[in-house]
Amino acid sequence: MKIVIGCDHAGFPLKEEVKQKLIDAGHEVIDVGTHSSDSVDYPIYGKAVGRAVADGEAERGIVICGSGIGISIACNKVKGVRCALCTSVEMAEMCRRHNNANVIAMGARMISKELAFAMVDKWLETEFEGGKHLRRINMLDED
Repeated sequence: MKIVIGCDHAGFPLKEEVKQKLIDAGHEVIDVGTHSSDSVDYPIYGKAVGRAVADGEAERGIVICGSGIGISIACNKVKGVRCALCTSVEMAEMCRRHNNANVIAMGARMISKELAFAMVDKWLETEFEGGKHLRRINMLDED
């Protein structure tokens, strides 16, 4: 799978760990930055990931900042993106199963590396159920 990943300075160390895990699992990863722990503005990276997913450059996206909140808000500003901030494996599963989330957001200061890995694994393996959930997803794209 082709996955785009982005973060701010607080998310940089975790992004690097997640990126390597994805590469080791055979995924193609597009890294839109940031590329260090130097202070940056999270909206730049959240929107970059969102645009790559919305434009079809990647099938899914991952965004990481300190809490996951700001970067998820930025990512969701891109039409066609359904970015879900997750703090548990169950949330990662349900955001795919019921919401067809095409981007997952995580807070590097809120979760462990092990939890991040488990959430990404579950999110990648979970299919969208469709049905009544598709109707609701379509409502999100209405103006």
